[in-house]
Amino acid sequence: MTTPPAPTRPRQVTMAAWLIMGGSVLVVLMVFERVAGLHSLETRESVQKFLAEPPGADLGLGVSGVLDLLRVLCMVAAGCATAAAILGYQVLRRSRSARLALTVLAVPLFVTGLATGGFTSSVVAASAVMLWFQPARDWFNGVVREPRPEVSNRIAPPAAPPYDATRPGPGPGPGPWPGPGPGGQLGDQFGDQAPGPALPLPAEADPTVRPQAVVWACVLTWLFAGLALVVMAASIAVLAASPDLVFDELHKQNPDLASQGVSDATLRTITFVVGGVVAAWSLAALVLAGLAFRRVGWARVALVVSASGAVVCLLLATVSQPLLIIPLAASVVTLALMVRPEVRAWFDR
Repeated sequence: MTTPPAPTRPRQVTMAAWLIMGGSVLVVLMVFERVAGLHSLETRESVQKFLAEPPGADLGLGVSGVLDLLRVLCMVAAGCATAAAILGYQVLRRSRSARLALTVLAVPLFVTGLATGGFTSSVVAASAVMLWFQPARDWFNGVVREPRPEVSNRIAPPAAPPYDATRPGPGPGPGPWPGPGPGGQLGDQFGDQAPGPALPLPAEADPTVRPQAVVWACVLTWLFAGLALVVMAASIAVLAASPDLVFDELHKQNPDLASQGVSDATLRTITFVVGGVVAAWSLAALVLAGLAFRRVGWARVALVVSASGAVVCLLLATVSQPLLIIPLAASVVTLALMVRPEVRAWFDR
């Protein structure tokens, strides 16, 4: 009695597991760097400035209390990241309990990872969520879906009428069907070789199966558009609650703003307008990705337009902010995935 072969691990699971392990290692390294700099003079000055104005003044904490809180958050993030790295290896071995534990750890890792910047921990959390999408879900459950049988798209020609020896055959001229020639021999129309069977055309892809390119494009859109929405919403909230803190930081980064005639009121207006536009754009991208995931044709076109605009804007912004090369790369990948032939064919069916 032979046992059925184990299902092949999808590339989606392999990539998600490596993102979890690599991202978790980066989180641990960033935690060590963050903890080492907690008692630096720059960190203490930043905390003092934060506590001097709302909303930091309403927390009721001192400088030492905030530093202790940051240390605790960093230690929790490091512990969660270490566990996630180990569980990521177990995921490659098709451990369903490891996948469930990673999903539970994703929430505290994302929250505590904000103390180290939040981007890397967000990638780890999003990778854990990807393990619940198809075909990863079938692989963890041990389900092997049978491939669709090949169906030929070529119409077979009607069969030739049976040969009747009492009826004279057609003459030597061409006719619709090969029949016996004047000598009573078949195959005069084709020479010595009879026509072979028609070759079947390749079977079409299953129209009910969502292409992996669509899944990856939607995941990248949800991840980076959601992160942009959170960052813009937090920036607008901080600017509305404590504008002096924001303006002091802006003047520190660019002391020539006052000499250039840029007032604080102008900066406030520009920040609100740009933040509102980016937040609305990010929210629209999240909705479009959800509709495209559900196979809405016009949503794919709108998502392609959105990704193209993001590529242009981020390409210009990367000159002054090199860190924006990461969302720029994500936008390029999303655009490339959504214009693939199999994706267009899936939406056109």
